[in-house]
Amino acid sequence: MLLTRTTRTKPLRRLAAVLSAATLGVGLLAGCGSDSSDSADNAGDNTSTAAGAFPVTVEHAFGSTKVAKAPERVVTVGYTDDQSVLAFGIKPVGMTDQYPNPAGQSPDINTQWPWVKDKWGDTKPEVIMKNGDSGPNYEKIAALRPDLIIAVYSEIDQAAYDKLSKIAPTVGRTKAEKEPFSAPWQDNALHIAKALGKAEEGEKMVADIQGQLDEAKKAHPEFADQTAVALSWYEDSVAPFTSTDVRGRLVSGIGFKYQTEIDKVADGSFYTKLSPERIDLVDVDRIFVINDKADTDALKKFELFANLDAVKNGKVSYLLDSEGPAVGAAISQGTMLSMPYAIDELVKSVE
Repeated sequence: MLLTRTTRTKPLRRLAAVLSAATLGVGLLAGCGSDSSDSADNAGDNTSTAAGAFPVTVEHAFGSTKVAKAPERVVTVGYTDDQSVLAFGIKPVGMTDQYPNPAGQSPDINTQWPWVKDKWGDTKPEVIMKNGDSGPNYEKIAALRPDLIIAVYSEIDQAAYDKLSKIAPTVGRTKAEKEPFSAPWQDNALHIAKALGKAEEGEKMVADIQGQLDEAKKAHPEFADQTAVALSWYEDSVAPFTSTDVRGRLVSGIGFKYQTEIDKVADGSFYTKLSPERIDLVDVDRIFVINDKADTDALKKFELFANLDAVKNGKVSYLLDSEGPAVGAAISQGTMLSMPYAIDELVKSVE
């Protein structure tokens, strides 16, 4: 599963977008290569950018950024920022690969998810960072001549921000976000919408998704009486996600009570690897496992996991990450494009 944020210095940040690609599978750690031919120029063909209110000033973790006019060449540094930009009909000229692209495969898996494929079309954006890299490729970004850089779902620091802002106006993560990747998906969506001059459109999209979550709760009041957790098998350990991670927020978003004790053990990270002595933290009513087949099979053979009541009672949803329908990837990405699909599939997995 892809724990690397998805798995970089913080191996599970995007565990499912952050777990190590090799360990967690293509999905969670994702990082991938891209064929730059037919990329930057085509990606810059953003006919929908004309609309919007400009100039706009966006406050963020590193200060404030003024966006003077509708951007036409956007580079996304955050692991899922490309999808947030795509939601408004704008194709980034450069993006970060969250999930590693299988060797020799073209086009890039990150442009082929069911929830983004039609929006990317034949466009092949330039890859300016792969999941697991120490940072973005500044030379590549500069060569793409961006007029806006989005680094919201990202772990960049002040030094990286300063480098990026010398290339083009750069919007960092939300001002209120204490730890990278901990902001609610709604906050990230509205933050990026504002930078694109699409604040009202973003508010409507977020409201529609929230309505879908509310409908799931209404249809399944029994979820409220059950404690749940989302986890992956990572580096031979059970690795649950915190309640503030996008996966945890989605589980609670459809009505379950999340196992918040995990947050204390994770100590600011978006996930934690459990020692055998702390397997009790995932001894809950419902478990959601996000992994591709090989790691799922390994987890099922782990005796301490197999002996949990939820496992023995069939109360586990095994959600493939990057393989098959890629439900795990949709959940782990938690964007305006992936959320509708993720919510439907998550609810189906427990019905």
